[in-house]
Amino acid sequence: MPTNRERIEELRALRAQSRLGGGLERIEQQHARGKLTARERLDLLLDPDSFVEMDAFVMHRSSDFGLAEHRILTDGVVTGHGTIDGRTVFVFSQDFTVFGGSLSEAHAEKICKIMDLAMKVGAPVVGLNDSGGARIQEGVVSLGAYADIFLRNTLASGVVPQLSLILGPCAGGAVYSPAITDVTIMVEGTSYMFVTGPDVVRTVTHEEVDREQLGGATTHTTVSGVAHLAAPDEAEAISLARRILGYLPQNNMESPPRVACADPIDRRDAALDSIVPDSPNQPYDMREVIRHVVDDGEFLELQPGWAANIIVGWARLGGRSVGIVAQQPSVLAGALDIDASDKGARFVRTCDAFNVPLLTFVDVPGFLPGVAQEHGGIIRHGAKLLYAYAEATVPKVAVITRKAYGGAYDVMSSKHIRGDINLAWPSAEIAVMGVEGAVNIIFRDEIAAAADPASERRRLTDEYTARFANPYIAANRGYVDDVIEPSDTRPRVVGAFELLATKRDRNPPKKHGNIPL
Repeated sequence: MPTNRERIEELRALRAQSRLGGGLERIEQQHARGKLTARERLDLLLDPDSFVEMDAFVMHRSSDFGLAEHRILTDGVVTGHGTIDGRTVFVFSQDFTVFGGSLSEAHAEKICKIMDLAMKVGAPVVGLNDSGGARIQEGVVSLGAYADIFLRNTLASGVVPQLSLILGPCAGGAVYSPAITDVTIMVEGTSYMFVTGPDVVRTVTHEEVDREQLGGATTHTTVSGVAHLAAPDEAEAISLARRILGYLPQNNMESPPRVACADPIDRRDAALDSIVPDSPNQPYDMREVIRHVVDDGEFLELQPGWAANIIVGWARLGGRSVGIVAQQPSVLAGALDIDASDKGARFVRTCDAFNVPLLTFVDVPGFLPGVAQEHGGIIRHGAKLLYAYAEATVPKVAVITRKAYGGAYDVMSSKHIRGDINLAWPSAEIAVMGVEGAVNIIFRDEIAAAADPASERRRLTDEYTARFANPYIAANRGYVDDVIEPSDTRPRVVGAFELLATKRDRNPPKKHGNIPL
């Protein structure tokens, strides 16, 4: 009969064996691909010595196709919990050195266990994905196991933050778990996502494409919008995940963490007074406006390479976490198109789900016109953004820097859809449409009858501009709470969020709304 000392030695040997995953040779192969191991990634993600592993001794239960002779501790995924900046997070890290990180029934059960615990405890889930997909030898069992994870992603959505890091392959059904989570981060050159791989695409559609073109980090951060951020290496991807969680609360019942702020909350910035060009058609970079206003100029932008006509991301104001949505006048003049509407709507709903206040900078000439946009469903997609803002109950502050035309004015956190504090700069133009278009419609007959139509159009345009291309008619009606000097923007918006810190707003009781997907 073994002694207690022998039993402890056996335990230590098993733990050492589980930490080796698929063995030293496979670890070296992982490193040769430019990739870290599952445990090395967790070391970077979590605070030092904070990781507590669960289910280290789990192995698969399959016997078909010779699997009975290949049973490895952890079964291809390391799971547990730890801390990031002292706050609890639950994690799973797929181990490509064990069966290529493929998902079995036991592998999925481990992931589901920590997700269930995360929802009970009220803490974020971070998934480090590096998997060859379903374990084919287990057949439909592995497919069902994926669905078990998808269900938990869905139930946890809006309850605890969920982050997905794609650090290798993520193909087939596996892609739908990251797609449901709140933020997806990829690594350039070593990660990819697609439903069907290049070989299947070639067979079915006869299109020639490689993995990078089909589903690499560049594709998903610039073309599809599937991923939110791409990093040059795994360390940077993991660093981004840590930063993102710093802006979010532990769960939907808490407020985001507030940090000490060394940037004076009453700081005025004279540079803002001249940042909007005198010409209404000249572009400028809205990111510069954002940096001049937020704490220490720090802004974590999401999806910067996709739908660049709208900007979304997180920053802090007076130490408070805020979500920022803003038009980008230097791209499509800041017009809202299909992709921009989807991007903005998803971000607004993410912030609202996790009690992050919203700051909106408005310079929007309207929805992008064109046959492609109309046939692509700009009405339906634009309605998503409208729905998201109207549904949101977090504090909402908007600053109109220049144009706010047509239905796009309504959509962008206007008073009419429960905007709380709405400010405008003197350069703001709040109207049904642009000056020239309005003059051409309203004064069509007068211009046509004039001896000099061009001169008459200029005169009428100047009159219309003086009368309507300003923020004061909206301010007269209370649609804008105040017209402010641009240099006063930071103290005014910080003060607005302080005022709204105790805001309480509720939507009518319902199972859920029917957003126009």
